[in-house]
Amino acid sequence: MSSQEEILSDGRFSCVARDPRFWEMPEKERKVKIDKRFRAMFHDKKFKLRYTVDKRGRPVNFSSTENLRKFYALSESDSDLSESEEHTEKQKKKKKAKGKGETDS
Repeated sequence: MSSQEEILSDGRFSCVARDPRFWEMPEKERKVKIDKRFRAMFHDKKFKLRYTVDKRGRPVNFSSTENLRKFYALSESDSDLSESEEHTEKQKKKKKAKGKGETDS
């Protein structure tokens, strides 16, 4: 077999190295960006399926949420919003817990 350099130096295949159709897709562009409206599909039970066998009948331990995370990503502005929302929810829970503790004693 020929090495990669020899194949690219061959006149018949030299255009492959320069043609963007054959370039590998960048990781940033690989995933489809979705906004906060569809954020629930990552943790909602309705979107989760547990597979026990693959399409050829071999046993696997796999779920559909792993596929969702593989092909979809939250848009960066929405992921920042979700982090800040989680942070404020934690603060509210702490305040409620402190308020309940003070009334009991």
